[in-house]
Amino acid sequence: MDVRKLIDNSILKPNVTEGEVAEFVRRSSEIGFYAVCVQPCHVRIAKENAFNGTKVCSVVSFPHGLSPKEIKLREAVRAVMDGAEEIDVVMNISSFKSGNYRYVEEEIKALKRETGAVLKVIVETCYLTEEEKVKAVELCVEGGADFVKMSTGFGPGGATVQDVRLIKKVGRGRIKVKASGGIRDLKTLMAMVNAGADRIGTSNGFDIYREAEGG
Repeated sequence: MDVRKLIDNSILKPNVTEGEVAEFVRRSSEIGFYAVCVQPCHVRIAKENAFNGTKVCSVVSFPHGLSPKEIKLREAVRAVMDGAEEIDVVMNISSFKSGNYRYVEEEIKALKRETGAVLKVIVETCYLTEEEKVKAVELCVEGGADFVKMSTGFGPGGATVQDVRLIKKVGRGRIKVKASGGIRDLKTLMAMVNAGADRIGTSNGFDIYREAEGG
């Protein structure tokens, strides 16, 4: 298994410099990771420095997802205009927990329609009950998302094998799973993949690749 093609290598901390982002993207491209995941203000830098087929992914309304729908749309569309091929948007968890499911679904539909990009919806599973996780997956499917993503990595919990299995079961092949949050080594990555994850989000891609190569 080529772990490089599973990884969205992420650089999302607020204190990184533009130079650090550029170098991170170049190194990621040299290795051949599937994608780099960056903040919206760094999309152009990432696009200018990505090569070797490495895609550029931008987070939207990160990390809390509480921007109004219109703001999320503008942010996502701008990211695509700047060169993002994939969008990782945080679901409005407050609206979801309040039972405003139609709003959440319409937001997902609008983001997919207006960007045309690969859309991953971050549902932040650590805040959800099992019943809510099932409902969140269904909303992502109905909204036309390409992936359910589990975590921002900024919440109190990240990816679990149990949640990957649950999302995969509920999705029934209609949507893919991106496991993220706390995936720092090859063993954890492989556990997520064996449970059914289609993509892995991590800020530790370089270390995981070295481990996979026996370094």
